[in-house]
Amino acid sequence: MKKKTQARSRYGEKASEKVGKALHELKRGELKSGGSGKTVTSRKQAIAIGLSEAREAGGKVPRLKVRSGREGRK
Repeated sequence: MKKKTQARSRYGEKASEKVGKALHELKRGELKSGGSGKTVTSRKQAIAIGLSEAREAGGKVPRLKVRSGREGRK
């Protein structure tokens, strides 16, 4: 007989709130990117900004994946 495991959520409540707020700002045209200060037009960018803010605020958000690109090779 198999034991049932309970599914855990990947993202916390704070992450959900931050992403929702970022998407709302995107719709109103008020969401700016951090580096250049340009207005964000992409939905994916808005979600990334929301998750980043949640991470800074200490919310339950998975770690960023470490990308191994050209920097490691010469």
